Amino acid sequence: MWPGGHERSTRNRLFTRYKARLALRRVFILFLGLVMCWPIGLAYAEDRCALSLVLAIDVSSSVSDDEYVLQMQGIANALRDPEVIEAIRLSGGIQLFAFEWSGRSQQVDILPWTYVSNEAQILAAADRIFTHPRGYSDLPTALGFALGYSAIQLQRAPIACSRQAVDVSGDGVNNEGYEPFLAYRNFVFDGVQVNGLVIAGARPDPVPYYKQHVIFGPGAFVEVAAGFDDYERAMKRKLLREINGSALSSLIDN
Repeated sequence: MWPGGHERSTRNRLFTRYKARLALRRVFILFLGLVMCWPIGLAYAEDRCALSLVLAIDVSSSVSDDEYVLQMQGIANALRDPEVIEAIRLSGGIQLFAFEWSGRSQQVDILPWTYVSNEAQILAAADRIFTHPRGYSDLPTALGFALGYSAIQLQRAPIACSRQAVDVSGDGVNNEGYEPFLAYRNFVFDGVQVNGLVIAGARPDPVPYYKQHVIFGPGAFVEVAAGFDDYERAMKRKLLREINGSALSSLIDN
C-alpha cells in the first residue's frame, strides 16, 4: 500500500458511513414530517367540514345510455355551478362520496371520500364523476341495497363532519330485494338525512313512493326533475339545500 493509503482508505470508509447515516436521517425526518402533517391536515378539515354527502346514482335498466350521460353531466355541472361552489366554500368544505347502484350487489364506487373546500377541488371531483364509465346497464332497481351501501360508506368516512346526508337519485320504485324501511331498520342511520332526487314520468309514479318510503330523517325532502333533461337544475337545487342545511330545507315546501 502506498504511504498514507491506509489513512485515506479509513477516511473514505468513514465518509461513506457518514453519507449513509445522513441519507437515512433525511429519510427519517421526511417520514416523520409526513406522519405529523397528516393528522394536522385531517384535524383541520374535520374542524371545518360541514357535511358528509353520499351521492347514490341510479343506473338500473330503466336508465338508457343517453339518460345516463345526462345524469352524470347534470351532477358534474351542478357541482361546477358558481352558486354551489360558493356555498361549499362558505360552509367550510364538504366531504363527498359517489357511487352508482342498480342490482342487489351492483354498487360501483365513482368518487372515493374526498374533502372539497375550494374551486379546484370541486372541479376535480366533478370531472371524476363526469368521466366515470357506466358499470352496469341491465339490472333491476334495488333501492334497499343502495341505502344499506350508503350507510356502510358513511361509517367509513375519514372525517367526522357536522352533518351527514345521502342523496339518492332514481327514476323508479324498488323492484329487487328488500324495501327501504328494512335498510333503515338494519343499518346505522342515526343522525343521517336521506333525500331523494326523482326523475318523474315512470309508472308506477316514483315521486309519492320516494316521499313515503325513501326519504328519512328530520328535514328530509324530495327534489323532482321533470325528466333527465331537467336533472342538472334539480341537482343544483338539491345540493344547495343540502349544503346550506336544514334551515333552508324547512323553508321550502316538499
